[in-house]
Amino acid sequence: MSDLSTIEKHKLEKLFGMGNGYVLDFSDKTFQSFVLEATGYDILDDKYKYMSGSKANRLRGFWEEESNFTVGKLSFDLIEYWKGKKLIRFEEITPPEQELYEECIRISERLKQQSSIEHIDAIQANNEDKDFLLLAKLIRASIEKNEPEAALDRLHTFVVKYIRELCRKHDIGYSDSESLNSIFGKYVKHIFNMGVIQSAMAEKILKYSIQIIDAFNDVRNNRSFAHDNSILNYHESILIFNNISSSIQFISELERQLAEQQEESAFEWESLKFN
Repeated sequence: MSDLSTIEKHKLEKLFGMGNGYVLDFSDKTFQSFVLEATGYDILDDKYKYMSGSKANRLRGFWEEESNFTVGKLSFDLIEYWKGKKLIRFEEITPPEQELYEECIRISERLKQQSSIEHIDAIQANNEDKDFLLLAKLIRASIEKNEPEAALDRLHTFVVKYIRELCRKHDIGYSDSESLNSIFGKYVKHIFNMGVIQSAMAEKILKYSIQIIDAFNDVRNNRSFAHDNSILNYHESILIFNNISSSIQFISELERQLAEQQEESAFEWESLKFN
């Protein structure tokens, strides 16, 4: 459930005009479609039926049932819908309304910061291939909908593309038939040989990550939508996503530092040539 405070709920209810059971200008059908598009959830599901079952009460039920991130995502979209309707109708936004709007935006942003997946922003393509960019976007969209189990196969594909790109960048040879953990092992060995890992513990974590990547192959093949499988449960999917995203975050930072070092070396060399 979300941790909206009573005051925060009052502010959102005021902006959404929920006093008489309504939510903005939605009908039951359009409200259902809006929530489904924003979150992937059906607001008419029985678990959201709170008291009278009106649109306003169903939204209150949604606040009680769903996570901070999901409630924040829906709240943000509703807030922007409110503002969009004002602009379309050429209605003036009064100073009190603007203040309330900004307060509600802050509420939604606070909630959205509490995603079930840490470092989800690390899931970014490391080249400009349009398919790779789309893949990363689809994975992040599944997390925004709080459906990590639905994206495990895509996450595996992402990691394959990500690590292969790193190998190409560092001129590390590999074949297309090699497994993900084999390619990743080559990259980790290359990084060790460069001497950029400063602690024995970080080295052990990276080495252990090779075994985790090996286990990810099995999850992809037998517990994801890659095949006709029984899908892995939500909480284990969260664990896998957090582990993979943390590793990607660390590698991305490592690559950034290496790029800065190379730029500094190139600059120093250029300076020496003109002396």
